[in-house]
Amino acid sequence: MVDAARRGFLRGRSRPRAELRPPWALVESAFSERCTRCNDCLKACPEGIIVSGDGGYPTIDFGRGECTFCAECVTACQPQALLRRQGEAPWAYKARINDACLPARGVECRVCGDFCAVRAIVFTPRAGGCALPQIDAQLCTGCGACQAPCPTAAIRIS
Repeated sequence: MVDAARRGFLRGRSRPRAELRPPWALVESAFSERCTRCNDCLKACPEGIIVSGDGGYPTIDFGRGECTFCAECVTACQPQALLRRQGEAPWAYKARINDACLPARGVECRVCGDFCAVRAIVFTPRAGGCALPQIDAQLCTGCGACQAPCPTAAIRIS
Protein backbone atom coordinates (compact mmCIF):
# COMPACT_ATOMS: atom_id res chain seq x y z
CA MET A 1 0.00 0.00 0.00
CA VAL A 2 1.28 3.48 -0.93
CA ASP A 3 1.43 5.97 1.94
CA ALA A 4 -0.23 9.41 1.77
CA ALA A 5 3.01 11.35 1.24
CA ARG A 6 3.97 9.16 -1.70
CA ARG A 7 0.48 9.42 -3.22
CA GLY A 8 0.83 13.21 -3.04
CA PHE A 9 4.19 13.00 -4.77
CA LEU A 10 2.78 10.74 -7.47
CA ARG A 11 0.06 13.32 -8.10
CA GLY A 12 2.65 16.03 -8.65
CA ARG A 13 2.75 17.34 -5.08
CA SER A 14 6.03 17.28 -3.20
CA ARG A 15 4.23 16.89 0.13
CA PRO A 16 0.64 16.39 1.18
CA ARG A 17 -1.23 19.65 1.47
CA ALA A 18 -3.57 20.43 4.29
CA GLU A 19 -7.19 20.46 3.22
CA LEU A 20 -9.33 23.37 4.33
CA ARG A 21 -12.32 21.84 6.06
CA PRO A 22 -15.74 23.51 6.28
CA PRO A 23 -16.45 25.95 9.12
CA TRP A 24 -16.79 24.48 12.59
CA ALA A 25 -15.08 21.22 11.59
CA LEU A 26 -13.78 19.11 14.44
CA VAL A 27 -10.02 18.59 14.73
CA GLU A 28 -8.81 16.57 11.75
CA SER A 29 -8.61 13.18 13.46
CA ALA A 30 -12.14 13.49 14.89
CA PHE A 31 -13.43 15.02 11.66
CA SER A 32 -12.18 12.17 9.47
CA GLU A 33 -13.52 9.64 11.96
CA ARG A 34 -17.03 11.14 12.03
CA CYS A 35 -17.40 12.38 8.46
CA THR A 36 -19.25 9.81 6.36
CA ARG A 37 -18.60 11.68 3.07
CA CYS A 38 -22.35 11.86 2.49
CA ASN A 39 -21.99 15.23 0.70
CA ASP A 40 -24.90 16.79 2.61
CA CYS A 41 -22.70 19.77 3.54
CA LEU A 42 -21.79 20.25 -0.15
CA LYS A 43 -25.46 20.31 -1.12
CA ALA A 44 -26.35 22.67 1.74
CA CYS A 45 -23.70 25.32 0.99
CA PRO A 46 -25.47 28.23 -0.74
CA GLU A 47 -22.15 29.63 -1.96
CA GLY A 48 -21.10 26.30 -3.50
CA ILE A 49 -17.59 26.51 -2.04
CA ILE A 50 -17.65 23.14 -0.29
CA VAL A 51 -16.42 20.48 -2.68
CA SER A 52 -15.35 16.87 -2.51
CA GLY A 53 -11.61 16.71 -1.83
CA ASP A 54 -9.07 13.92 -1.42
CA GLY A 55 -10.76 10.72 -0.31
CA GLY A 56 -14.19 12.28 -0.82
CA TYR A 57 -13.95 14.41 2.33
CA PRO A 58 -15.38 17.93 2.07
CA THR A 59 -12.95 20.75 1.52
CA ILE A 60 -13.23 24.45 0.74
CA ASP A 61 -12.60 25.89 -2.73
CA PHE A 62 -12.33 29.67 -2.50
CA GLY A 63 -12.01 29.84 -6.27
CA ARG A 64 -15.80 29.41 -6.29
CA GLY A 65 -16.56 32.22 -3.85
CA GLU A 66 -16.39 33.15 -0.22
CA CYS A 67 -17.75 31.67 2.99
CA THR A 68 -20.55 33.69 4.57
CA PHE A 69 -20.54 31.54 7.72
CA CYS A 70 -24.26 30.88 7.32
CA ALA A 71 -23.82 27.49 9.08
CA GLU A 72 -26.06 25.64 6.60
CA CYS A 73 -23.29 23.02 6.29
CA VAL A 74 -23.32 22.50 10.06
CA THR A 75 -27.09 22.10 10.10
CA ALA A 76 -26.88 19.50 7.32
CA CYS A 77 -24.10 17.47 8.99
CA GLN A 78 -25.91 14.60 10.72
CA PRO A 79 -22.75 12.76 11.91
CA GLN A 80 -21.65 16.03 13.58
CA ALA A 81 -18.22 16.22 11.97
CA LEU A 82 -19.15 19.92 11.79
CA LEU A 83 -20.27 21.11 15.17
CA ARG A 84 -21.02 24.72 16.05
CA ARG A 85 -20.39 25.67 19.64
CA GLN A 86 -21.61 28.90 21.18
CA GLY A 87 -18.94 31.60 21.10
CA GLU A 88 -16.50 29.50 19.04
CA ALA A 89 -15.00 30.96 15.86
CA PRO A 90 -15.86 29.02 12.69
CA TRP A 91 -12.18 28.33 12.05
CA ALA A 92 -8.68 29.67 12.61
CA TYR A 93 -7.92 30.23 8.91
CA LYS A 94 -6.62 33.65 7.90
CA ALA A 95 -5.59 35.28 4.63
CA ARG A 96 -1.88 35.32 3.87
CA ILE A 97 -0.16 37.30 1.13
CA ASN A 98 2.92 35.92 -0.63
CA ASP A 99 5.64 37.46 -2.81
CA ALA A 100 3.57 37.25 -6.00
CA CYS A 101 1.58 40.30 -4.78
CA LEU A 102 1.61 42.99 -7.48
CA PRO A 103 2.28 46.01 -5.20
CA ALA A 104 5.38 44.23 -3.88
CA ARG A 105 6.53 44.16 -7.51
CA GLY A 106 5.80 47.83 -8.13
CA VAL A 107 2.38 47.43 -9.77
CA GLU A 108 -0.60 49.23 -8.25
CA CYS A 109 -3.35 46.81 -7.22
CA ARG A 110 -5.95 46.96 -4.46
CA VAL A 111 -8.36 44.26 -5.58
CA CYS A 112 -8.11 42.23 -2.39
CA GLY A 113 -9.01 45.23 -0.27
CA ASP A 114 -12.00 46.00 -2.47
CA PHE A 115 -13.46 42.55 -1.77
CA CYS A 116 -12.78 42.47 1.98
CA ALA A 117 -16.12 43.32 3.63
CA VAL A 118 -14.63 43.54 7.13
CA ARG A 119 -11.78 45.79 5.92
CA ALA A 120 -9.10 43.48 7.29
CA ILE A 121 -6.80 44.40 4.39
CA VAL A 122 -5.30 47.87 4.60
CA PHE A 123 -2.76 49.46 2.29
CA THR A 124 0.27 51.02 3.89
CA PRO A 125 1.84 53.82 1.84
CA ARG A 126 5.56 53.64 1.23
CA ALA A 127 7.97 56.14 -0.23
CA GLY A 128 8.91 55.46 -3.83
CA GLY A 129 6.54 52.53 -4.33
CA CYS A 130 3.02 51.24 -4.33
CA ALA A 131 1.09 50.94 -1.10
CA LEU A 132 1.49 47.42 0.27
CA PRO A 133 -1.44 45.37 1.56
CA GLN A 134 -1.34 44.25 5.18
CA ILE A 135 -3.79 41.90 6.81
CA ASP A 136 -5.12 42.67 10.27
CA ALA A 137 -5.32 39.17 11.76
CA GLN A 138 -7.77 40.38 14.41
CA LEU A 139 -10.26 41.46 11.75
CA CYS A 140 -9.66 38.74 9.15
CA THR A 141 -12.33 36.04 9.26
CA GLY A 142 -10.66 33.83 6.66
CA CYS A 143 -13.81 34.06 4.51
CA GLY A 144 -11.81 33.85 1.28
CA ALA A 145 -13.43 36.83 -0.46
CA CYS A 146 -9.98 38.21 -1.26
CA GLN A 147 -8.47 35.02 -2.68
CA ALA A 148 -10.32 34.46 -5.98
CA PRO A 149 -10.11 38.02 -7.34
CA CYS A 150 -6.33 38.28 -6.78
CA PRO A 151 -4.85 38.43 -10.31
CA THR A 152 -1.60 36.70 -9.30
CA ALA A 153 -2.95 34.16 -6.77
CA ALA A 154 -0.84 35.90 -4.12
CA ILE A 155 -3.45 35.36 -1.41
CA ARG A 156 -4.14 32.04 0.26
CA ILE A 157 -6.36 31.19 3.16
CA SER A 158 -4.60 28.88 5.58
